[in-house]
Amino acid sequence: MVFVWILAEQGAIPLPSVPLLLACGAVARTGRLDVRLILLCGLLACLIADNIWFQLGRMRGRKVLRFICRISLEPDSCVRQTENLFLRYGMASLLVAKFVPGLNAVAAPLAGNSGARRLRFLLFDSLGAIIWISAYVALGYIFSSELETVAEHVARTGRGFALVMAGLAAAWFGWKYFQRWHFLKKLAVARITPEELRDRLRAGEDVFIVDVRSRLSDQAARVPGAVHIPADELPQRHPEIPRDREIVLFCT
Repeated sequence: MVFVWILAEQGAIPLPSVPLLLACGAVARTGRLDVRLILLCGLLACLIADNIWFQLGRMRGRKVLRFICRISLEPDSCVRQTENLFLRYGMASLLVAKFVPGLNAVAAPLAGNSGARRLRFLLFDSLGAIIWISAYVALGYIFSSELETVAEHVARTGRGFALVMAGLAAAWFGWKYFQRWHFLKKLAVARITPEELRDRLRAGEDVFIVDVRSRLSDQAARVPGAVHIPADELPQRHPEIPRDREIVLFCT
């Protein structure tokens, strides 16, 4: 069950593994589960799923990242945030990636897209998976009595608890979608489509284009004549941008 559940979650199926790992830790304290087998099954599941994502990232690159981010609640910032984190910490970000929902989804394909060596990826990914599994199993082991109390309370409340949790989840999703709608509404008047920009350039308009994508996008398509200034370098390089012309920012 541990193997199949974690394999499904790491394969992008929304099945949270944290409650399962906490329960496994609690049961392990009673002697009915071997902690070493929990770690082994969880690690194998992570390695299988992550290696598939790593290979897809190496073969398909940004198409895989776009697909993952398109189904997230914040597709406009998904690639940017994860790329910035990966650029800042490199492969070491894999040590904590599984604790961060957004990063967990794209860490492996991002590593593949960055050209990382497979053995180096396996090393950091394995360590990250062990840290992640061990942390929650240890919490379940230490707080097994408290978890049992919570489980008994949930069993008594039954349908009421399920309705409350469903309501909280619906409220959170609704809030995230409202934030996204409000954000896009504010930007609507300031956006320009690729086709509109192409037509304006062909018409000879004096437009200054700044490519603010991260350096991980160096192999991606470029707009002719665009100046590449990654967003994190804008505070230092902003004098390169003229103030007397219309500026178009090209992002992920």
